[in-house]
Amino acid sequence: MKIATWNVNSLRARADRVEAWLRRSDCDVLAIQETKCSDDNFPWELFERDGYEVAHFGLNQWNGVAIASRVGLDDVQRTFLDQPVFGKAGKDPVAEARAIGATCGGVRIWSLYVPNGRSLDDEHMPYKLNWLSTLKNHAESWVTENPESQIALMGDWNIAPQDEDVWDIDLFLSQGYTHVSPPERAAFHAFEAAGYTDVVRPHTPGPGVYTYWDYTQLRFPKKEGMRIDFVLASPALAARVTGASIDREERKGKGASDHAPVIVELTD
Repeated sequence: MKIATWNVNSLRARADRVEAWLRRSDCDVLAIQETKCSDDNFPWELFERDGYEVAHFGLNQWNGVAIASRVGLDDVQRTFLDQPVFGKAGKDPVAEARAIGATCGGVRIWSLYVPNGRSLDDEHMPYKLNWLSTLKNHAESWVTENPESQIALMGDWNIAPQDEDVWDIDLFLSQGYTHVSPPERAAFHAFEAAGYTDVVRPHTPGPGVYTYWDYTQLRFPKKEGMRIDFVLASPALAARVTGASIDREERKGKGASDHAPVIVELTD
């Protein structure tokens, strides 16, 4: 079975590319982030005409997550229990569409779009850390209660957990950028401490291996990217991984997302 994750940065704007990639990649399950649409204007037919069932969680023109599967789509859960909401000072808290889970071919897939902290002193940073902590507590309980559970936490984590995961770590640290701060990295590594494994890195070692390149300042041709899209697998699922890759070619050309698909191959 082949599973993948991809932040498409607006699904309707990239519908043709997503459909072509699914056919070319022969992917069984795709976890999608940043669909940027509500359920009402989600392009369901894009997936259904190629034999994929799809579940989507979208509240407005921002965020949005989905799972497309041709190996079954059961027990759909839109967001995880007690997902934090973003509460800006003086305004009502806002719920965001950032997580959706489903069981596909016996694997519990979670498509995750982790909040961006924006800056180290922004109100979004404690929201991001709280969001990750809440998810980690659930993820830890899932494997504790059933060590044989096969779980994939897939998506855009908005964290670069190792120095080699950004093109210039000295720049990031000197400028106080997000994604590499100790609290963010600790939040990521807490999932590893809970038993989950980054199953892509062993097959795509760095440095210089990225999943995201900003549209500005010619970041892609300059090879100035970040590795922020990951598949973290529970122990039972990690044991089934036979290969993984990052489809950097999909970042090329007109109309590309700023993220590349990340693919994991599983033995039966």
